[in-house]
Amino acid sequence: MKIKRREFLAGSAAAVALTGAPAIVRAQAGSIKIGEVNSYTVAPAFLNPYRNGWNMALDEVNAAGGFMGRKLETIFRDDGGKPEDAVRHAGELVNNEKVDVLAGGYLSNIGLALAGFAKQNKKYYVAGEPLTDAMVWSQGNRYTFRLRPSTYMQAAMLVEEAAKLPAKRWATVAPNYEYGQSAVKWFKELLSRKRPDVQFVAEQFPALGRIDAGATVQALAAANPEGIYNVTFGPDLTNFVRQGNTRGLFEKRSVVSVLTGEPEYLDPLKDEAPEGWIVTGYPWDQVKTPDHVKFVQGYQKKFNDYPRLGSVVGYDTVNAIINTMRKAQSLDGEKLIDAMEGLKFSGPFGPVEFRKIDHQSTLGCFVGKTAVKGGKGMMVDWTYKDGKNYFPSDGEVREMRPKDA
Repeated sequence: MKIKRREFLAGSAAAVALTGAPAIVRAQAGSIKIGEVNSYTVAPAFLNPYRNGWNMALDEVNAAGGFMGRKLETIFRDDGGKPEDAVRHAGELVNNEKVDVLAGGYLSNIGLALAGFAKQNKKYYVAGEPLTDAMVWSQGNRYTFRLRPSTYMQAAMLVEEAAKLPAKRWATVAPNYEYGQSAVKWFKELLSRKRPDVQFVAEQFPALGRIDAGATVQALAAANPEGIYNVTFGPDLTNFVRQGNTRGLFEKRSVVSVLTGEPEYLDPLKDEAPEGWIVTGYPWDQVKTPDHVKFVQGYQKKFNDYPRLGSVVGYDTVNAIINTMRKAQSLDGEKLIDAMEGLKFSGPFGPVEFRKIDHQSTLGCFVGKTAVKGGKGMMVDWTYKDGKNYFPSDGEVREMRPKDA
C-alpha cells in the first residue's frame, strides 16, 4: 500500500550531549532491565534524539503501570563505534547486570556483532537501527529482531522512482563498510532488473567519517554519469554535497539518495541542501495522522524540540519490546522470541508487524524530493511506502537465511 502525501495529510537540540564515559541508568530493585548498547558519542545527531524517543516511550510505559506491576528501566552503554566494545558491553550487561532484554546498535557492523553475541549467548536482542540485510538474512538468527527498513527495502523503494528516470549511466557513492556495500549491491541489482538498459560506470567507497569529498566528486564527474546513487550520511554527506555543489556535479544529473531526507542529515545543510534529489527521509512537520500528531506534540512538550527520525526509532523500539512482553506474559527469553514472531503493534507511522520468517519489521519509509524553503532543506512531494510491500519472495528469504535461524 502506498499512501500519497495528501492522503497521509488528511488521515539544536534539547537532548544533553553525551560524554565519552559510559552512560548508565541503574535499575532499581524489582525493575525489569533493558541493556542498550549504542554509538552515542560517534553519532549524536541521530542517537541523542533516539534516546529522547526511547525515554519518552519508557516514561509512558511506566506511567501505565509497567509490566506486571514492575517498572522498566534501561542501562545504557556507549560502544564508541567499536564492535569489540559493543560485544564487551553486551557481555557485562547480560552477565553482570542480568538484563532481561538486549537492545541497540546504530552502525551495521556493530549490529552484526551484537547479533552474533545474541546467538552465541541465546539472548533476546532487538535492534532498532542497523540497516544491513545480513542481520536478518545471511547472518540472521533466532534471537535477533530488527525494526528499521533494511538496505534492501529502502533500495527497492528508491528503485521504484529511479526506474522512471531517463538516466541510463549510473554512478554510486557509499561509505566503505557493511551498510554502504549492502545498499549499493541492492540498488544495482534491483535497478538492473527493472531497467536492463542501465549501466553502472563508477563506484566510490570512501572510508566512513573520512571522505575526501573533493577527490570523490572529481572521480564521479570523470565517469560522466547521468544518475548518481548516494549512500553517504552525516558529516560525510555534508562534505559531499558542498563539494558537489561547488564543482557542479549535480547539475543536469539525477540523484537518488538513502537517508538524506532525515532531519538529522538534512537540517545541518540549511540553504546548501540539494534540491530535486529523490530521497528517503522524514517530513516530521507535514505528517498529520492522529498517531503521529500525538507523538510530535508529546515529544515537543517533553523536550522543547522537534523529533528526528531517530526519535521515532527509539520510541518504536521500546514499544515493540513492551508489546512483546505483554503478548508473552513472561520475561523468559524463549517466550519473548516466540511472542515477537508475528507481533503487531502501532507506532507514530501506523501499524507495524515483525515477520516470523526473518524477524524484520514492516515499518515503512517516506520517499520524496528535497527542496529548500525559508533557508532550510525539507522534503516535498512525499509518499509513505509501507514496508510490507518491499521484500523479496519468501522463497528467496529462506534461501538467504541460515537453516538453523
